[in-house]
Amino acid sequence: MNKVWIIDDDRSIRWVLEKALSREDIPFRSFDSATEALAELDHSSQPPAVMLSDIRMPGASGLELLQKVKLRHAQLPVIIMTAFSDLDSAVSSFQGGAFEYLPKPFDIDQALALIQRALAQGLQQNGAATEAVLAPEILGQAAAMQELFRAIGRLAQSHATVLINGESGTGKELVALALHRHSPRCDAPFIAINTAAIPRDLLESELFGHERGAFTGATTLRRGRFEQADGGTLFLDEIGDMPAELQTRLLRVLSDGHFYRVGGQQPVRANVRVIAATHQDLDARVRQGLFREDLFHRLNVIRLRLPALRERREDIPLLLRHFLRKSAHELGVECKRVADTTVDFLQHQPFPGNVRQLENLCHWLTVMAPAQLIEIADLPAEMREQPARELSASWIDGLRMESDRLLAAAPGRVFEQLTRAFERTLIERALSATGGRRIEAAQLLGIGRNTISRKIHELGMQDERKGAPPSGKDEGGDS
Repeated sequence: MNKVWIIDDDRSIRWVLEKALSREDIPFRSFDSATEALAELDHSSQPPAVMLSDIRMPGASGLELLQKVKLRHAQLPVIIMTAFSDLDSAVSSFQGGAFEYLPKPFDIDQALALIQRALAQGLQQNGAATEAVLAPEILGQAAAMQELFRAIGRLAQSHATVLINGESGTGKELVALALHRHSPRCDAPFIAINTAAIPRDLLESELFGHERGAFTGATTLRRGRFEQADGGTLFLDEIGDMPAELQTRLLRVLSDGHFYRVGGQQPVRANVRVIAATHQDLDARVRQGLFREDLFHRLNVIRLRLPALRERREDIPLLLRHFLRKSAHELGVECKRVADTTVDFLQHQPFPGNVRQLENLCHWLTVMAPAQLIEIADLPAEMREQPARELSASWIDGLRMESDRLLAAAPGRVFEQLTRAFERTLIERALSATGGRRIEAAQLLGIGRNTISRKIHELGMQDERKGAPPSGKDEGGDS
């Protein structure tokens, strides 16, 4: 019996997997198209134990293969491989019953471990293959984003409450909307409310509605967000800032599904899936007594964490291209391109505003950059002039980044500035290590004592040291 079937039109991928399986003595068979694999499946007396299939191939796609395989062999684990690591592919794979989703390029040991897990468990994935509803773009090839895609896919048929943690600008509402659009509630409303943006006196009415005459100005009955979201999803952003008295009311709704409008006497029932989000550490706020522990446990059924942009720098080129295309489309202009040096420069920026800041930057560049090719000099001045706060592990990479910044911000003086900074830093650190003794510092640096004295004078460092001897002189008779 052929335990593992490999379906991929890329011969090199098939070869790598074949070699890995051979080393582990796992029998296999390879196909270069889904059509060929399906034909063999029709004539085979025994199906494979595991199937690995690419998602995009000439002829029938991997998703079409998955759908037909699941109709014939529901328990057959199918691993979907793709070089296009997007949310739509991940969700479609899991909704179709895929065992796992493997983005390319993959680590061969990781792929092998996945195959062995599929062989050992023989796990059946639930759900029928359906055409995925287009979701807002959530892009990312970083490992953390791929894990997020998998989680959204696994939650596709769930009604569970979800808590999303992530810094401002990471895309928490996009994730909530994706969870809604790929859920059984997708045809019902998705209602979003930022609990931190509404005054606390009005928040109760916004959430639960009010009866006519409940307070001054309440001239008509008003349905709150819970009623508006009936049958669908209610997204509560910045839940950590919700006032204590409303936390109690929210807990009651989550517990029994009933609530009262402001000024109302009759209970109202709403069938709502709640997705909450916050940038705060709710565990810490519970310990501080600022958030109800029982409400926290009600919300924390499934927790998803969105990585900050600085944790997924490898996604910046992908996001740049996407946002530039989006901005160009919205403005009706030709899409701009980004120079490699500019991409590298941006990959080393801190981006405290995360993906939202990058999107705003792309819109700014689409409007303000004079040429079609965006160079470092085209970036906003505040970004060009900002020294990199987060250097890579290599100081050479840091030097490259600072060089790019200065070439754009202060052309004509780059060599002088960097050379002085380099020499000054070396001498400062050597003097610090020797307690200010120049001769020993020179020995540490591998230069002559006269050289270090001359450099101290040229760099204007002699007046900065307390108790420094006159220029040209040094303890120990250096001159």
